[in-house]
Amino acid sequence: MNLVAILRERAVMHPDRPALVDRWKGKDRSISFRELQDRVERGSARLQELGLKRGSTIMVLHPIAIELYEILLSAFHSGMRVMLVDPGVGKGFISNCCKRVAPDAFFGSWKAQMLRYFEHGLKQVPLKIRSGAWFPGTVPWQKNLEGKALTDLPEDEAALITFTSGSTGAPKAAVRTHGFLIAQHKALSKALDYEDGEVDLVTLPVFVLANLASGLTSVLADFKLGKDGSEGAARVREQCLRYHVTRCAASPHFFEVMLTVPDSMATLKKVYTGGAAVFPELMKRLTNVLPESSITAVFGSTEAEPMAHLDVREYDLVKMTMTSEGYGLCAGHPVEEVELRIIKNSWGTPLKALDPASFDSMTLPQGQPGEVVVTGDHVLSGYLGGVGDEETKIHVGGKVWHRTGDAAWLDKNGCLWLLGRCSAKLPSSPVAPPELPEGALDYPFAIEAAVGMRYPQVVSAAIGWKDKRTLVFGHGQPDPATSEEMAREFETLGIQQVIFAGGKLPMDRRHHAKIDYPALRAMLEAREAKAS
Repeated sequence: MNLVAILRERAVMHPDRPALVDRWKGKDRSISFRELQDRVERGSARLQELGLKRGSTIMVLHPIAIELYEILLSAFHSGMRVMLVDPGVGKGFISNCCKRVAPDAFFGSWKAQMLRYFEHGLKQVPLKIRSGAWFPGTVPWQKNLEGKALTDLPEDEAALITFTSGSTGAPKAAVRTHGFLIAQHKALSKALDYEDGEVDLVTLPVFVLANLASGLTSVLADFKLGKDGSEGAARVREQCLRYHVTRCAASPHFFEVMLTVPDSMATLKKVYTGGAAVFPELMKRLTNVLPESSITAVFGSTEAEPMAHLDVREYDLVKMTMTSEGYGLCAGHPVEEVELRIIKNSWGTPLKALDPASFDSMTLPQGQPGEVVVTGDHVLSGYLGGVGDEETKIHVGGKVWHRTGDAAWLDKNGCLWLLGRCSAKLPSSPVAPPELPEGALDYPFAIEAAVGMRYPQVVSAAIGWKDKRTLVFGHGQPDPATSEEMAREFETLGIQQVIFAGGKLPMDRRHHAKIDYPALRAMLEAREAKAS
């Protein structure tokens, strides 16, 4: 087995079809499936010429471009492991990751090579490979050698290592094997309705591997998430028109920006959005500009992508009313490739190994909120060295269940309703409407979703602050309401005080769509200190 074997098959089936399209330094570039396969084989030879071998680890820091996928696939081709780290996590994070896994080589753009002067861990890497212009102490990424034969591997051979910061801040390494990536490709291709020959606008890098395996053309969006506004949307619009893009999977924030430019998505026939909460209001606006297109909200995580999905046509008035009353946000039905359960919320307490009877006794019936746990071939069964397993994995019989950390409940039709992060649970609600699932209002997102339904242009966050259930409004706060008036309006959601923070509330760096609760608390503390 080798993930790259699927690419080789695609290169034979449609050699001249564009595989990857990008825009680099102001120029459009395209590479066919046959050209990509040739570069991968030659890239594999180059890596071996440089002394790397099966099992070697290559850290890659590179913008989303054709070269990124060349090095990924060249490494997979030879049975090497690719290590990806988000450099924006913070100073020192890369060095900490290098302590967890010592790379044998570092592949990076010219700008990425500059990080060697600031990150001690990169200085210790013995081999530095540059993708572009000359840089001191590096060797070039040449592909003028005769290609190497594909390395046959067992399905549990590690292919991709990605790092996230855990609850303690220590790096957690998610290891994806060749078998896992192939299972994920199958799950994604079914959930996202891949059709041979489609042209996909890519904003989420992990989807490119599944696209290539499915024979789709991937147009890498000329867009910097979190930085670009309408100018970026205009550039993407030109890409969509130039390459006749037919589909796109992206975060809600990306589509919010795209909606600021008229006709920016006119070519799209299929739209998938996830990575953060997908509110009915956004789906409605997308439907208004793309009335003939399929629009789907997708729920997933780094460890399990996808878990559930919801077609916009399923989000009827009943579901919207339920969201506005505090039931949470409907994420749709779980995909067939996962088993999903709701168990009693014991987040923060390791569960480790359980016998099936004990696990069954923890499983909650429909209508009761608790922790979301999942298992399946494309669900990560563990982290590197077991770091992070204790708090997130449950061993039941021969299966490993992943604890997502999300709170939710299942309705009588099997639909999943999201309530928020288990760790962000609020002080108990002083009100308990009998029609709501018991304890639903103890989770922040149930309240934030309700506010979002009533005030679509408002960003809010529910937290416990000064021993009170507090609703914090950022930009777009309701006007001319006072905090007292707003608190009275949301008494039915158990809100005890309202704070108008003004400006933007802190969001996650990856999708710019989830509330960063620790950063919000720090912001409120600083605001309070300044006022005193």
